[in-house]
Amino acid sequence: MLTVSAPVLADGDRRWCERVTVTFRNSGGTAARAGTVTFATHVIGALGVHWATLTSTQPLPAPIPAGSARTETYTVCVDSWRVPLGMRIDTRQVTVGRR
Repeated sequence: MLTVSAPVLADGDRRWCERVTVTFRNSGGTAARAGTVTFATHVIGALGVHWATLTSTQPLPAPIPAGSARTETYTVCVDSWRVPLGMRIDTRQVTVGRR
């Protein structure tokens, strides 16, 4: 069983990117050898209005041995045109799919 912590966010070097740190915990009996991490990133307007939710995927930092945890920081970006001046992004959900 592979679980993921709530994301810890930090500003990226561009307004359409951010650094997302998560911890993966493998409480199962075998190593997690492959999979994907899916990020749900929200585009937020200057007044706090939610404009869109965009998803992206990156590889799972495998292998994650049984009974252990691993922390990884990803740079998550959306298309620059989706985040005009005054807007920001906020990655609120991270899920993991194991193969």
